[in-house]
Amino acid sequence: MKLVTHNHDGIEKLAILIDNKIYNAQDAGAQYPKTMKQVLENWDSNMALLKTLEQELKSNANQQAIDYNEACIMAPVPNPTSCRDGYAFRQHVAAARRNRKVDMIAEFDQYPIFYFTNHNAIQGPGDILCMPDHFQKLDFELEVAIVVSKKGRNIKAAVADDYIGGYMIMNDMSARTLQMEEMLLNLGPAKGKDFSTVIGPMLVTPDELEHLKVPCKENHVGNSYNLGMKCWVNGELLSEGNVSSMDWTFAEILERCAYGVDILPGDVIGSGTVGTGCLLELNGTGLLNDPNYKVQWLKDGDLVEMAIDGLGHLSNTIRKVDTDFSILALKK
Repeated sequence: MKLVTHNHDGIEKLAILIDNKIYNAQDAGAQYPKTMKQVLENWDSNMALLKTLEQELKSNANQQAIDYNEACIMAPVPNPTSCRDGYAFRQHVAAARRNRKVDMIAEFDQYPIFYFTNHNAIQGPGDILCMPDHFQKLDFELEVAIVVSKKGRNIKAAVADDYIGGYMIMNDMSARTLQMEEMLLNLGPAKGKDFSTVIGPMLVTPDELEHLKVPCKENHVGNSYNLGMKCWVNGELLSEGNVSSMDWTFAEILERCAYGVDILPGDVIGSGTVGTGCLLELNGTGLLNDPNYKVQWLKDGDLVEMAIDGLGHLSNTIRKVDTDFSILALKK
């Protein structure tokens, strides 16, 4: 099933996407959840209702529909309970370290890691508002994300996929100058990341991807999918990868996330950047091969588009806030 959240006459509504049409769940009856938050509060029973509704709509779509391209699409999970981001793609980590002329870190292959980012800065398609300091090496990051659909603690990777409600595209926006400044103190990335994390445009349940399932990497556990990933800036294809190249699976990341703590319905977890999936890596590789390589960072007005097979197309435009306020200028 493909679920979207959209703003309909100023009201947040949950809808089912079928053949480029969206159908508001609540229009079918009071028994259906109105928002994604309500779906997540009782995932199994609500999904059973929605699957029945989906079949009815597919066989006899007499309910009023909205053209997907005309809808005001929001983040599919507009208010996550938390947002973590992982570090799952070895190719990206190895390339970034090679570009800095440091050895690959052995610990990458020993355990998955993640950091918490600002769940209140989650957004969907549309404008990304950026402050002046964000434009000091402003970057996109091409990722895939999951949403947790039931509460759990001390979950083993072998069963952790059962806690995944669905998959989404994620763009983990990054202000690299702020990020690198903070991480000199071995803390962060904080202000380098907390202004915008984009997810969407839809939440796709695992059954939709079953036919694309492939074996995970050797010595790893969990579901893996053959899903091509791409990112364009102003129509130019810059990044290309595949979800199946994740070394650490979401099941393994969830195992670590849930150790000694509760994971909750509505928690969003990103994969980390796919290989070639950000300007930081692309610029570093370019300069390594050619000292005259022209580096590129995002600018005001840039159009960033991401697509993942089966998960849709996510589009955002970079917009500069009209202010000269700078926290970089406040350094002692």
